[in-house]
Amino acid sequence: MSHPLFLPAEAAPPEAKPLPELPLLVLVGLTGVGKSSLLEALAYPTLPDRREVVDRYVLPLLGAEGQALDRAERFALTRRFRETHPGGVAQALSQARTLPAWPLLFDGLRGEAEVAYALEHLPLARFVVLEARDLTRLARLLGRGDRFDRVRLDAADMDALRGTAQGVLSEEELEEALSWGFEARELLAKLKIVAEERKNYDPEGPRRLLGGHPRALFLDTEALSVAEEAERIRAFVGGVHAQH
Repeated sequence: MSHPLFLPAEAAPPEAKPLPELPLLVLVGLTGVGKSSLLEALAYPTLPDRREVVDRYVLPLLGAEGQALDRAERFALTRRFRETHPGGVAQALSQARTLPAWPLLFDGLRGEAEVAYALEHLPLARFVVLEARDLTRLARLLGRGDRFDRVRLDAADMDALRGTAQGVLSEEELEEALSWGFEARELLAKLKIVAEERKNYDPEGPRRLLGGHPRALFLDTEALSVAEEAERIRAFVGGVHAQH
Protein backbone atom coordinates (compact mmCIF):
# COMPACT_ATOMS: atom_id res chain seq x y z
CA MET A 1 0.00 0.00 0.00
CA SER A 2 1.71 3.19 -1.21
CA HIS A 3 2.04 6.07 1.24
CA PRO A 4 2.97 9.64 0.21
CA LEU A 5 6.42 11.08 0.82
CA PHE A 6 7.22 14.75 0.41
CA LEU A 7 10.94 15.21 -0.13
CA PRO A 8 12.86 18.45 0.55
CA ALA A 9 11.59 21.33 -1.63
CA GLU A 10 8.39 19.39 -2.50
CA ALA A 11 5.11 20.93 -1.38
CA ALA A 12 3.43 19.04 1.47
CA PRO A 13 -0.11 19.34 2.91
CA PRO A 14 -0.42 20.92 6.37
CA GLU A 15 -1.24 17.59 8.01
CA ALA A 16 2.10 16.09 6.89
CA LYS A 17 4.75 15.84 9.61
CA PRO A 18 8.56 15.67 9.46
CA LEU A 19 9.81 12.07 9.44
CA PRO A 20 12.00 12.67 12.52
CA GLU A 21 8.77 13.18 14.50
CA LEU A 22 7.16 9.93 13.34
CA PRO A 23 7.70 6.22 14.01
CA LEU A 24 9.11 4.47 10.96
CA LEU A 25 10.12 0.91 10.16
CA VAL A 26 13.22 0.90 7.96
CA LEU A 27 14.37 -2.14 5.97
CA VAL A 28 18.15 -2.39 5.73
CA GLY A 29 19.76 -4.70 3.22
CA LEU A 30 21.44 -5.05 -0.14
CA THR A 31 19.91 -6.12 -3.43
CA GLY A 32 18.70 -9.71 -3.38
CA VAL A 33 18.23 -10.12 0.39
CA GLY A 34 14.48 -10.57 -0.10
CA LYS A 35 12.93 -7.19 0.61
CA SER A 36 10.31 -7.27 -2.15
CA SER A 37 8.80 -10.58 -1.07
CA LEU A 38 8.72 -9.44 2.54
CA LEU A 39 7.01 -6.15 1.71
CA GLU A 40 4.30 -8.05 -0.15
CA ALA A 41 3.77 -10.41 2.79
CA LEU A 42 3.57 -7.60 5.37
CA ALA A 43 1.22 -5.36 3.36
CA TYR A 44 2.11 -2.39 5.58
CA PRO A 45 1.75 1.19 4.30
CA THR A 46 5.01 1.81 2.45
CA LEU A 47 6.78 5.02 1.49
CA PRO A 48 8.29 5.40 -1.99
CA ASP A 49 11.37 3.18 -2.02
CA ARG A 50 15.05 3.98 -2.21
CA ARG A 51 15.08 3.86 -6.00
CA GLU A 52 12.35 6.50 -6.23
CA VAL A 53 14.01 8.75 -3.62
CA VAL A 54 17.20 8.64 -5.68
CA ASP A 55 15.24 9.42 -8.87
CA ARG A 56 13.26 12.29 -7.33
CA TYR A 57 15.90 13.86 -5.12
CA VAL A 58 19.47 12.67 -5.66
CA LEU A 59 19.69 12.56 -9.47
CA PRO A 60 18.21 16.07 -9.98
CA LEU A 61 20.77 17.50 -7.55
CA LEU A 62 23.53 15.92 -9.66
CA GLY A 63 22.10 17.03 -13.00
CA ALA A 64 21.19 13.47 -14.00
CA GLU A 65 17.40 13.66 -13.83
CA GLY A 66 15.64 11.49 -16.41
CA GLN A 67 18.82 9.86 -17.71
CA ALA A 68 18.84 6.14 -18.56
CA LEU A 69 21.46 4.83 -16.16
CA ASP A 70 22.64 1.32 -15.42
CA ARG A 71 23.37 0.15 -11.88
CA ALA A 72 27.10 0.95 -12.04
CA GLU A 73 26.36 4.50 -13.19
CA ARG A 74 23.82 4.98 -10.42
CA PHE A 75 26.33 3.69 -7.85
CA ALA A 76 28.84 6.26 -9.11
CA LEU A 77 26.32 9.09 -8.78
CA THR A 78 25.20 8.08 -5.30
CA ARG A 79 28.89 7.96 -4.29
CA ARG A 80 29.19 11.57 -5.47
CA PHE A 81 26.05 12.48 -3.53
CA ARG A 82 27.49 10.98 -0.33
CA GLU A 83 30.58 13.17 -0.67
CA THR A 84 28.41 16.20 0.15
CA HIS A 85 25.62 14.32 1.98
CA PRO A 86 27.35 11.72 4.19
CA GLY A 87 24.01 10.37 5.38
CA GLY A 88 23.02 9.45 1.83
CA VAL A 89 19.36 8.54 1.39
CA ALA A 90 18.84 8.77 5.17
CA GLN A 91 19.79 12.44 4.98
CA ALA A 92 17.06 13.05 2.41
CA LEU A 93 14.53 11.21 4.61
CA SER A 94 15.46 13.30 7.65
CA GLN A 95 14.31 16.40 5.77
CA ALA A 96 11.17 14.81 4.30
CA ARG A 97 7.56 14.84 5.46
CA THR A 98 4.70 12.34 5.33
CA LEU A 99 1.23 11.68 6.70
CA PRO A 100 1.30 9.98 10.12
CA ALA A 101 0.74 6.20 10.06
CA TRP A 102 1.97 3.15 11.94
CA PRO A 103 3.37 0.77 11.02
CA LEU A 104 4.96 2.67 8.15
CA LEU A 105 7.75 1.10 6.08
CA PHE A 106 10.66 2.48 4.11
CA ASP A 107 12.69 0.25 1.77
CA GLY A 108 15.50 0.80 2.36
CA LEU A 109 18.85 1.96 3.68
CA ARG A 110 22.27 0.51 2.89
CA GLY A 111 25.58 0.58 4.65
CA GLU A 112 26.84 1.78 7.99
CA ALA A 113 26.90 5.52 7.23
CA GLU A 114 23.25 5.70 6.17
CA VAL A 115 22.08 3.65 9.14
CA ALA A 116 24.17 5.71 11.55
CA TYR A 117 22.65 8.91 10.19
CA ALA A 118 19.13 7.50 10.46
CA LEU A 119 19.78 6.23 13.98
CA GLU A 120 20.63 9.76 15.08
CA HIS A 121 18.28 11.87 12.96
CA LEU A 122 15.21 9.61 12.87
CA PRO A 123 14.93 8.97 16.62
CA LEU A 124 11.62 7.05 16.43
CA ALA A 125 12.74 4.75 13.59
CA ARG A 126 13.18 1.01 14.05
CA PHE A 127 15.42 -1.03 11.79
CA VAL A 128 14.87 -4.47 10.26
CA VAL A 129 18.19 -5.72 8.91
CA LEU A 130 17.89 -8.45 6.26
CA GLU A 131 20.98 -10.55 5.69
CA ALA A 132 22.05 -13.14 3.11
CA ARG A 133 25.34 -14.37 1.67
CA ASP A 134 26.60 -12.78 -1.53
CA LEU A 135 26.15 -16.13 -3.31
CA THR A 136 22.49 -16.25 -2.30
CA ARG A 137 21.92 -12.65 -3.39
CA LEU A 138 23.53 -13.49 -6.75
CA ALA A 139 21.21 -16.47 -7.19
CA ARG A 140 18.16 -14.32 -6.41
CA LEU A 141 19.28 -11.61 -8.84
CA LEU A 142 19.67 -14.19 -11.60
CA GLY A 143 16.20 -15.52 -10.86
CA ARG A 144 14.16 -12.36 -10.59
CA GLY A 145 14.54 -10.93 -14.10
CA ASP A 146 14.30 -7.26 -13.06
CA ARG A 147 15.04 -5.01 -16.04
CA PHE A 148 16.60 -2.55 -13.59
CA ASP A 149 19.37 -5.09 -12.93
CA ARG A 150 21.55 -4.38 -15.94
CA VAL A 151 25.16 -3.38 -16.37
CA ARG A 152 26.82 -2.62 -19.70
CA LEU A 153 29.46 -5.28 -20.31
CA ASP A 154 32.47 -5.86 -22.46
CA ALA A 155 33.28 -9.40 -23.60
CA ALA A 156 32.34 -11.82 -20.83
CA ASP A 157 34.94 -14.51 -20.28
CA MET A 158 36.32 -16.50 -17.37
CA ASP A 159 39.01 -13.94 -16.59
CA ALA A 160 36.35 -11.25 -16.20
CA LEU A 161 34.20 -13.50 -14.03
CA ARG A 162 37.08 -14.51 -11.79
CA GLY A 163 38.32 -10.94 -11.49
CA THR A 164 34.87 -9.63 -10.56
CA ALA A 165 34.35 -12.44 -8.05
CA GLN A 166 37.54 -11.61 -6.12
CA GLY A 167 36.63 -10.42 -2.63
CA VAL A 168 32.98 -11.34 -3.22
CA LEU A 169 32.78 -15.09 -3.82
CA SER A 170 35.18 -17.82 -2.77
CA GLU A 171 36.56 -20.10 -5.49
CA GLU A 172 34.08 -22.78 -4.40
CA GLU A 173 31.16 -20.34 -4.52
CA LEU A 174 32.16 -19.16 -8.01
CA GLU A 175 32.31 -22.75 -9.21
CA GLU A 176 28.83 -23.31 -7.76
CA ALA A 177 27.53 -20.22 -9.56
CA LEU A 178 29.08 -21.42 -12.81
CA SER A 179 27.31 -24.75 -12.39
CA TRP A 180 23.88 -23.06 -12.43
CA GLY A 181 23.97 -22.97 -16.23
CA PHE A 182 23.52 -19.24 -16.89
CA GLU A 183 25.32 -17.65 -19.80
CA ALA A 184 28.61 -16.05 -18.78
CA ARG A 185 27.35 -12.61 -19.86
CA GLU A 186 24.24 -12.86 -17.66
CA LEU A 187 26.19 -14.22 -14.70
CA LEU A 188 28.80 -11.47 -15.01
CA ALA A 189 26.13 -8.75 -15.20
CA LYS A 190 24.56 -9.83 -11.92
CA LEU A 191 27.90 -10.53 -10.26
CA LYS A 192 29.00 -6.97 -11.09
CA ILE A 193 25.95 -5.65 -9.23
CA VAL A 194 26.79 -7.70 -6.14
CA ALA A 195 30.45 -6.61 -6.34
CA GLU A 196 29.57 -2.92 -6.81
CA GLU A 197 27.21 -2.99 -3.83
CA ARG A 198 29.84 -4.62 -1.65
CA LYS A 199 32.34 -1.93 -2.73
CA ASN A 200 29.90 0.87 -1.89
CA TYR A 201 28.19 -0.59 1.19
CA ASP A 202 30.00 -2.96 3.54
CA PRO A 203 27.39 -5.68 4.28
CA GLU A 204 28.80 -6.04 7.81
CA GLY A 205 28.42 -2.33 8.60
CA PRO A 206 24.80 -2.39 9.84
CA ARG A 207 25.55 -5.36 12.12
CA ARG A 208 28.54 -3.56 13.67
CA LEU A 209 26.33 -0.57 14.35
CA LEU A 210 23.01 -2.17 15.31
CA GLY A 211 23.96 -5.58 16.73
CA GLY A 212 22.13 -5.90 20.06
CA HIS A 213 20.47 -2.50 19.67
CA PRO A 214 16.91 -2.30 21.06
CA ARG A 215 15.70 -0.50 17.92
CA ALA A 216 16.93 -3.23 15.57
CA LEU A 217 15.79 -6.66 14.43
CA PHE A 218 18.11 -8.93 12.41
CA LEU A 219 16.70 -11.58 10.07
CA ASP A 220 18.64 -14.28 8.22
CA THR A 221 16.65 -14.54 5.00
CA GLU A 222 18.36 -17.81 4.09
CA ALA A 223 17.29 -19.54 7.30
CA LEU A 224 13.77 -18.09 7.56
CA SER A 225 10.79 -18.30 5.24
CA VAL A 226 9.10 -15.06 4.22
CA ALA A 227 6.15 -15.99 6.47
CA GLU A 228 8.50 -16.47 9.43
CA GLU A 229 10.21 -13.15 8.72
CA ALA A 230 6.84 -11.37 8.60
CA GLU A 231 5.78 -13.00 11.87
CA ARG A 232 8.93 -11.78 13.64
CA ILE A 233 8.49 -8.27 12.28
CA ARG A 234 4.85 -8.13 13.42
CA ALA A 235 5.99 -9.15 16.91
CA PHE A 236 8.73 -6.47 16.78
CA VAL A 237 6.20 -3.85 15.69
CA GLY A 238 3.75 -5.00 18.35
CA GLY A 239 6.31 -4.17 21.00
CA VAL A 240 6.64 -0.58 19.88
CA HIS A 241 4.54 1.98 21.72
CA ALA A 242 3.95 4.33 18.80
CA GLN A 243 2.51 7.79 19.20
CA HIS A 244 0.28 8.48 16.21
